[in-house]
Amino acid sequence: MAKLYFHYSTMNAGKSTALLQAAHNYRERDMVPYLLTAEMDTRAGEARIGSRIGINSPSDIFTPDDDLFDRLQTRLATQPVDCVFVDEAQFLTPAQAWQLARAVDDLGVPVMCYGLRVDFLGELFLGSAVLLALADEMREVRTICHCGKKATMVIRRDADGQVATTGAQVQIGGNETYVSLCRKHWREAVGDVKSGDERNRLNADRG
Repeated sequence: MAKLYFHYSTMNAGKSTALLQAAHNYRERDMVPYLLTAEMDTRAGEARIGSRIGINSPSDIFTPDDDLFDRLQTRLATQPVDCVFVDEAQFLTPAQAWQLARAVDDLGVPVMCYGLRVDFLGELFLGSAVLLALADEMREVRTICHCGKKATMVIRRDADGQVATTGAQVQIGGNETYVSLCRKHWREAVGDVKSGDERNRLNADRG
């Protein structure tokens, strides 16, 4: 039975690598994967999904104006699709997340979405929020903070290397822009808690 999957993580956890490996597995079995990625992300080139470890694949693109249910219905009418793979799924609109769910239910094609859960301010991306609500199965792609704990958050650095606490939600970038952290170190980085030395000094002053 077809399902809607959401594979989510923070930055640099290997989401695109996992997507490309899964798509390769389909091809090895003479099955047909259909790859989609957001038009705005051209780090691997136009209409390509790329991984930090150097593998990449051509893909179709989606924009906020696309009806993905109609896109998949039209494609299925002319050629087989055994599974749909969507990279950068956080950039889906809420309507598009619902369109993918309809494609699973009404067209019988499995859809595997890969994307970020939260932005650099700790807020859910709209597309991710709807996928979290609709997905039949959710799987976390894990990476670690510098302290060794699981990273669940991400900070954005500006051109001067400073941690950004304001700005547009969407800014395409990689290791030069984003750093994945555990919640504790993310809070310290964005100034949500005092540093250890400051806490000790405050406690000493209170005593």
